[in-house]
Amino acid sequence: MTEIKNVEQELSRFQTRLLAAAAFVLLCFGLLGYRLFHLQIEKHDELSVRAENNRISVVPIVPNRGLIVDRNGVVLANNYSAYTLEIMPARVDDLDATINRLAEVIDIQTRDRKRFKRLMDESKNFESLPIRTKLTDEEVARFTAQRYRFPGVDVKARLFRNYPLGEVGSHLLGYIGRINQAEKEVIDDSEGAANYRGTEYIGKLGVEQSYEADLHGATGFEEVETSASGRAVRRLHSNPATPGNTVVLSIDIRLQALVETLFGDRRGALVAIDPRNGEVLAFVSKPTFDPNLFVDGIDVESWRELNESVDKPLLNRALRGTYPPGSTYKPFMAMAALNSNKRSPSTLINDTGSFTFGGHRYGSPENERGGIMDMRRAIVESSNVYFYTLANEMGVDLIHDQLSPFGLGRKTGIDVEGEVTGLLPSTAWKRRAYKRPELQKWYAGETISLGIGQGYNSFTMLQMATAVATLSSGGQRYEPRLVRQIDDVLTGEKRKISAQAIEPIALNPEQVDVIRNAMNGVTISGTSARVFAGAGYLSGGKTGTAQAVGLKQNEKYSAHRVEEHLRDHALYIAFAPVTDPQIAVAVIVENAGWGAGAAAPIARRLFDYMLLGQVPSEEDIAATRAGTSAAPIGKPRTAQDLVLPGSGNVPSAAAASALGGAASAPPAALALTPVSSPSTASLTPAAAAAEPPDHRALQR
Repeated sequence: MTEIKNVEQELSRFQTRLLAAAAFVLLCFGLLGYRLFHLQIEKHDELSVRAENNRISVVPIVPNRGLIVDRNGVVLANNYSAYTLEIMPARVDDLDATINRLAEVIDIQTRDRKRFKRLMDESKNFESLPIRTKLTDEEVARFTAQRYRFPGVDVKARLFRNYPLGEVGSHLLGYIGRINQAEKEVIDDSEGAANYRGTEYIGKLGVEQSYEADLHGATGFEEVETSASGRAVRRLHSNPATPGNTVVLSIDIRLQALVETLFGDRRGALVAIDPRNGEVLAFVSKPTFDPNLFVDGIDVESWRELNESVDKPLLNRALRGTYPPGSTYKPFMAMAALNSNKRSPSTLINDTGSFTFGGHRYGSPENERGGIMDMRRAIVESSNVYFYTLANEMGVDLIHDQLSPFGLGRKTGIDVEGEVTGLLPSTAWKRRAYKRPELQKWYAGETISLGIGQGYNSFTMLQMATAVATLSSGGQRYEPRLVRQIDDVLTGEKRKISAQAIEPIALNPEQVDVIRNAMNGVTISGTSARVFAGAGYLSGGKTGTAQAVGLKQNEKYSAHRVEEHLRDHALYIAFAPVTDPQIAVAVIVENAGWGAGAAAPIARRLFDYMLLGQVPSEEDIAATRAGTSAAPIGKPRTAQDLVLPGSGNVPSAAAASALGGAASAPPAALALTPVSSPSTASLTPAAAAAEPPDHRALQR
């Protein structure tokens, strides 16, 4: 009985366990069934999208950057395709070891490693960064055969920006560079953030920066099916990118190249403007630099050479260099006197060679003839005494109020970033500029030197050229423009940019003629007569020689006894033709002395090119670069004989546009090569001390 009872108990326990196991199995199948129902029915739409996203990637298509061309269609900036070797740091375990192994396959120099490290510091870990650019076909093939050894490393085809003419026009064109973290944050916070997906480069300076929105284009996209490893299998759908628009400059690049060549090794700036519409015809800053150095990241050595040079080749002197105008200021002083009824053209002043005020003697050049001066003769012969007395009669605030409308001492509104204001002094300015009460007071003696363009006066060549354009045109004013129009690559629409007229200055035409006639006299019998001898047109001009540093009372100036970067600046302002001005120019050659000896010859040859279609002989170019020329020598050539650097390799705008702004390879080296820039002294700013320096007898 006991055995039967035990068997029954064991059987009961077994059945219980069997039922529990069956219930557990059923529960598991129930949970599994519910999970399948949840995933396949309830979560079907969401998981379907996620699966599709894992299979399909949306890849941005970066647009071809737009072309930059000059007024005649010469291409100044285009693109070419090349292969780059790129590393994604997040997918590489040992970065240094990987680069060392890559160096066994591909030539990787120390500068490549330094640039990569700098890019690492500026970028996020998941971004693909180039370790080598512009690979040869052999290098691409060699790496492809061993790609399996380098996870996280790949070869990519990239478009590179190219500046076919090298250093020519570098300051006005600017350059592009890799987007840094600060710029990325600004882009991410902007409305156009989506348009910069996949974009790694952006305009950093000049026209490239200011017209970034037009040059960038519209980013496209493509949907690609990917394998489990993440490699693209096939393209499913695409929306092509829209290339950037073509930016047409008002610059004549042949004129630009000619002027840069005429400067030679010297530092300085020149701005030439069409008074009829404000178009900038030449925008020169010397020395220049090669913008191609910045395209794929400038190496440390090149950056140090540019940035630490006493020459300051990266400084845009036309836009940001401020200088005392010297005697080029005198025509504007005369116009201010006429417009404010302080003097008539016939008022006579006896120039005795010096002017004494408050016990201080203000001198004149030793070679000045002096004598009885009316307004015309004072401008033609550059009488200091005439304008000393005029400044004393007018006072600083009247001078400021009369000359401010000409654009002196304020931004012109040109269409590139970085312009400085310069300084046209006034009593209100001095009160703002100095904290100590005794320095805020304006002393009457400070006004005297303003009349000859010294003292606190400090302007850019852009401001001076704009003022000359306004004066020569009888008061008509335009905002200067480097860009003439924007050509839409899709619609062909041409959007006009230049000719932004602003309210003219109310000048008396008869009084304007007095100044124009006097400035014409400068080129006929005055300080630039030798330079403009035999010119086939009538022009107006004014030479200037401005102090770079001040001298003590009664101290004699000698160019041979001072360092080169402390010597006087040579300036010239001009317009032509006299009766119907088509071009106005302001030029400075730093520390070159006489305006007639260094600056006026450059303006003469610029006018010959623009008005007569003539290019100086090689002999004359050499003399002008050396600062020893006057009127042109040798047989002039035609403008067609001026061969641009690398012009044989530069595609036309139409041809480049047909390629989407891309070329297969960078153009070859320059042909008509402007002088490479040696080290020169740093730009000396105009003095802004509490008490202005004593002024010696200035040369004209």
